[in-house]
Amino acid sequence: ILASLSIWGWGGLGVVLFLVTFGPFAIFYLAFYIFCFIGGGFAVTLLYGKINSEKHLEKCEHSYLPPTQIGILKTLDEMKLEMKPIKIDRRLTGSSFIDEPLQQVIQFALRDYIQYWYYTLSEDESFLLEIRQTLQNALVQFSTRSKEVDWQPYFTTRLVDDFATHLRVFRKAQDRLADREDKQRDITEELVDSFFEAEVEMERKICRDVVCTSHKDEEGFLRDLCELLLYLLLPPGDFHNKNMRYFLREVLARGVLLPLINQLSDPDYINQFVIWMIRDSSCNYEAFMNILKLTDKPAELEAVKDKVLEELQYLRSLDTAGDDINVIKNQINSLLFVKKVCETRIQRLQSGKEVDALKLAANFGKLCVIPLDHILVHNIALQFFMDFMQAAGAQAELFFWLTVEGYRVTAQQQLEAMQVWQRDGKKQPSATKGLLKAAALGVYEQYLSDKASPRVQVDEVSVTKLGEKLQKDDPTPEIFDEIQRKVYDMMLRDERYYPSFKQSPLYVRMLAELDMLKEPSYRGSDDGDGESFNGSPTGSINLVSRLQFPLQGVCNDHGKTYALYAITVFRRNPDGSEDCWKTYRRYSDFHDFHMRITEQFENLASILKLPGKKTFNNMDRDFLEKRKKDLNAYLQLLLNPEMVKACPTLIPYVYDFLENKAYSKGKGEFARKIDTFVNPLRSSMRNMSNAVKALPDSLAEGMTKVSDNMGRMSERLGQDIKQSILKVPPLLPKSDIDPEHCRVSAQLDDNVDDNIPLRVMLLLMDEVFDLKEKNQWLRRNIKNLLQQLIRATYGDTINRKIVDHVDYLTSPEQVADYVKKFRDSYWPNGILAETPPRRDKSIRMRTRVAAKTNLLGIMPDELKHIIGADTTRKGILRVFDMFQYQPMNRRLVYVFLEGFLETMFPQYKFPELFVKLHSRSPTEATGPTRHTQT
Repeated sequence: ILASLSIWGWGGLGVVLFLVTFGPFAIFYLAFYIFCFIGGGFAVTLLYGKINSEKHLEKCEHSYLPPTQIGILKTLDEMKLEMKPIKIDRRLTGSSFIDEPLQQVIQFALRDYIQYWYYTLSEDESFLLEIRQTLQNALVQFSTRSKEVDWQPYFTTRLVDDFATHLRVFRKAQDRLADREDKQRDITEELVDSFFEAEVEMERKICRDVVCTSHKDEEGFLRDLCELLLYLLLPPGDFHNKNMRYFLREVLARGVLLPLINQLSDPDYINQFVIWMIRDSSCNYEAFMNILKLTDKPAELEAVKDKVLEELQYLRSLDTAGDDINVIKNQINSLLFVKKVCETRIQRLQSGKEVDALKLAANFGKLCVIPLDHILVHNIALQFFMDFMQAAGAQAELFFWLTVEGYRVTAQQQLEAMQVWQRDGKKQPSATKGLLKAAALGVYEQYLSDKASPRVQVDEVSVTKLGEKLQKDDPTPEIFDEIQRKVYDMMLRDERYYPSFKQSPLYVRMLAELDMLKEPSYRGSDDGDGESFNGSPTGSINLVSRLQFPLQGVCNDHGKTYALYAITVFRRNPDGSEDCWKTYRRYSDFHDFHMRITEQFENLASILKLPGKKTFNNMDRDFLEKRKKDLNAYLQLLLNPEMVKACPTLIPYVYDFLENKAYSKGKGEFARKIDTFVNPLRSSMRNMSNAVKALPDSLAEGMTKVSDNMGRMSERLGQDIKQSILKVPPLLPKSDIDPEHCRVSAQLDDNVDDNIPLRVMLLLMDEVFDLKEKNQWLRRNIKNLLQQLIRATYGDTINRKIVDHVDYLTSPEQVADYVKKFRDSYWPNGILAETPPRRDKSIRMRTRVAAKTNLLGIMPDELKHIIGADTTRKGILRVFDMFQYQPMNRRLVYVFLEGFLETMFPQYKFPELFVKLHSRSPTEATGPTRHTQT
C-alpha cells in the first residue's frame, strides 16, 4: 500500500511541477509533438516503399516484357494509311439551283451549332464529316419523297381547311368569351383557354394547348418529332448511332424548328409580313379612319396620337412661304383631325361609355329611308327584310312576290323564243307550253291554293278568278300581276310589315351593311391647340367661297377635239382675305374624278350625277353650255357645307381636283369608256337581274330544260322556297354532331360544283365572314356570283391553272428561292443572326394599325356589295385579331406542319402518332367531359 501511495504521490508531484514549469497548455503541445513524430515516420516509410516498388516493377518489366517499339510504330503507320478523306457527294435534290444554297445552310448550321464546341475537344474531323453525310442522306430521302407526292390536294384543300377550321375555333372562343359574365382573369388568358377548349370539341381526340403554352413541353414535342423524322429518313446504321442521332435531333429541334416557329408565331412579325405582302397597294385614308373609329385598343390610339404629335411638331418648325405654306396647313389640319379622333375614341374607351354604333344610330340617329321596291331587288337588303318577314310570319307573301318576278322573266323569254321559232318556220317544241303551265300551276298550288302552307293572304275573289284562268287559258307572263300588286301593297302599307321593319333593329343592321349609317361627329370640341380646327382633314377647302365656271373653248390635240373648261376658285382665308386661282379641266378629267370618289364613297353614287356623254354633235355650242351648267352644279354640290359635314374625308379629293396643276388621271381611258357604257345599263338592268339571280335555281332550270316530270319541278320549287325560309342547307346529310363542332371540310355542300377554286372561296368566305348566320337565299346568291366570276375569268381551264400554279410554287427555282430566303434570314452575310430585340410597344401598336388599314383597304367594293360593308369589316378584323395571340399562332403552325407530314408520308400512321404525341394535354381528357356537362 505504501509503495502504491508513493508512486501516486511522486507521479502527482511530477505533474504539478510540469504544469507549474511549462503551463497548462503543455499537455496539448506534447500530444501534438507525439502526433507529428508518428505521422512523419509513417510518411517516410510510405515514400520509401513507393520508390522501391517502382524500381522493382521496372526491373520486372524489363525482364519479362521486352520492348516492341518497331511493331508499335509500324501499327501506327498502317492506321495513318487507312485514314483516307471521306468523299461527300454534294448532290442532294438533283437540282443545282437548290443544292448550292442548301449546302451553304448545312455548312452554316454545322459551323455555328457543332464545330464551335467540338474543336475544343478534338481536332479529328471524321465525326463532323459523318454528321454532314448523315444530314445529306436525310435530305436526299426527303427530296425523293417530296417528288413522289401530289401537292395539289394539300395546297388547294387541306391547307385551306386547316386555316378555316382554325378560324372557326377562334370564332367559337370569342363567342364563348362574350357569353361569360365572370371575367375576373386577364381577357387574353381567358380567350386562349376558351380557344383550346373549343379545339377539343372540334378535334375530339387531340389538343395542342400544352405544346403551344409550355416551352418545356414544346421542346419535348419537337425532339420526339425530329427523332421520328430521323427514323424515317436515315439509314438504320446511322439512326442506331445514338451520339449522332442526338446531335442531329438537338440541332433540328432547337436550332432550326424552334426559332422558326417562334418567328412565324410572333404577332408583330405577322403584322409586318402583312404590310410587306400588300406593300404595292396605296394607303386608303377612309380605311385608316375606320380603323381608328373601330379599334377597342387604347394602346393603338395612343401610339398613333404620339406619332401625330411628333409630325405636328416637325411641320410647325418648318420655315416656309408661298405655295408651300398652304400644303403644310392642309397637312396640319389633317393631323389635327386624326388627333381629335384618337382623343375622342380614347376618352370613350377609358370612360366605359363605348356603346354599340347600331344601338346609337337606332335610338338617336336620323336613319335613311330605303323604299320597299329598292329593298326587294337588293341582295343584302332583301336578306334582312326576309328575316323580318319570317319573324312576322309573312314569309309566304314575300316569297310569292319574288317567285312571280322570276316566273314573269322566264315566261317572257320562253314566249319570245317561241315567236322566233314561228317566224323562222321551225317546229315549235310541244313541251314548252306544258312547262309554262306546270310552273304557273306550281306557283298557284304552293302559295294560293287551299293546300298551301303557309298561304298568301289575299281576297278569295282574286284567287278564284286566277284559278279559273289557269285551268282554261294558256298562262301568260302577266297572269299573276294583279295578285302580286296586291301583295306588294299589303307589304308596303300594312303596319306589321314594311312600316314595322323600318323601326326594327334589323333595319339598322341593314343600313350598316349598306354603309349608310351616319358616322359620329367630331366637330365642336376643343382640341386644346392654338390653331383653328374645323373638323375636316383639310380645312382650307371649306373656305372656298365661290367658283366661276366659264367655257374656255374647243381645243384640238393631234386630231382629237375636246372642250376645255376654266374653273376660277376663290378661297377665303381666316384673316378675311381671299386667294384666287384658275385651273383648267376637260370632261374626261371630271369623269375620272367622279369614278374615283364614287368608288371610295359608295353613297355618293346615288346623290352625284355627272352629266352624260353625247356620241354625236358633242361639240355643239348649246350642248356645251348645258354641260357647263351641269358641271358647275356638280361642283357646287360637292362644296355644299352639308356635303362637307357628311363626308369630311372627301375633301382631299376635291382639293386635289381644284388645285392649279395638271390633273393626274387615276383611271385609264379604257376604264372610263367601259364605265360610260356600263353605267346607263347598270341602273336599268340591276333590278331585273338581281330579281332573277335571287330566285331558286330550280325555277329557271325548269323553264330552260325540257322535262317530262311536271310534278317534280313543282315539288322542287316548293322545297327550295322552304329551305330558303327555314335556313336549312339543301343537301347536307343529317348528323347527330353539331356542324359547328366539326372541321370545315366536313360541312361542304354536296351541290357545290366540283371546282376547286369555288369550293375554296366558299369555304373561306363562310368562315371569314360568318355567312352561315345568313339565310340560304344570300348564300346561294354568293355562290352564283362566284361561279360566274370564276367561269368568266378562267372558263373551264381553272383546274389546269391551279395545277400549273402549284407546279410553279414547287418548281426548283422557287424552292431554291425559299432556301435562299431562309439562309439570308438566319445567316445574313454568312453570320448567324442574333435574336432581334423586341420592338418598342408604340412601334408594334402602329404596325397593328397599319396592317389593319392595309387589310381593310384592299377589300374590293364588289365584296361589300355582295355580303355587306359591316360584315366585310367584321370578317377582316376577325382574321386580324386571330393572329394577335402567339399561342394560337403556334397552334396554326403546328397544324400546318402536321398536315404537311401527313401528306408527305401517307403510308405511315401520322394522325395516330400525333394523337399520342399530344396525349400529355390535360384538356384533352377533361374537354369532352366538360362539354358534355355544359
